[in-house]
Amino acid sequence: MNSNVNADPAELAKFSDLAHRWWDPESEFRPLHQINPLRLDWIDGLASLKGKAVLDIGCGGGILSDSMARRGAQVTGIDLSVKALRVAQLHALEAGTDQVEYREISAESLAAAQPESFDVVTCMEMLEHVPDPASVVKACQALVKPGGWVFFSTINRNPKSFLFAIIGAEYILQMLPKGTHEYAKMIKPSELASYCRAAGLDLAATRGMEYNPLTRRYWLSADTSVNYLFATRKP
Repeated sequence: MNSNVNADPAELAKFSDLAHRWWDPESEFRPLHQINPLRLDWIDGLASLKGKAVLDIGCGGGILSDSMARRGAQVTGIDLSVKALRVAQLHALEAGTDQVEYREISAESLAAAQPESFDVVTCMEMLEHVPDPASVVKACQALVKPGGWVFFSTINRNPKSFLFAIIGAEYILQMLPKGTHEYAKMIKPSELASYCRAAGLDLAATRGMEYNPLTRRYWLSADTSVNYLFATRKP
């Protein structure tokens, strides 16, 4: 891999090894299937996806990309995991989702080639897996049209998130494969907000995402102490 690409080979390998299980709702990706309707409705409620050109950065197996296309958007999903992209393409064929395409390219490279090409950009559960998250945020700003929306979701960095997202989710409840998240790579909302400001994105809304292990239910709330989402706009 090009050493200039903003990606961690170990992170890509981790998700590539699991790619064939991406669309199994009872697999390691169960949490993504469960939270997807929440993310989708929140994004659609703010940005109104129908008829929009949408870019999904770090699309993986295409769970969010596919659902946004089914809401009427023309979606491009990008990732650097070839295996995950093949899974996404195969699912689109099987499901008959024709308003989505997948490409192996980094956000930074696409920003250089196609600036201001998208009405909406999503970057969900991805920033905590790259060496330079600020670079991705900057690329998102470059890719979206003026007045367009950029959505992020990631995990806070504090003792509670370490307990819930790593110890709880990976080791006790075994909802995620061990090693999915590294504490040092988690991002505080204040840090993400500073990346957005530096890139020229205005923060429009924030939401937290909570989980009850007894009812196995997720919901959006005002609590951003563990998982959280940002909605930003380009002036």
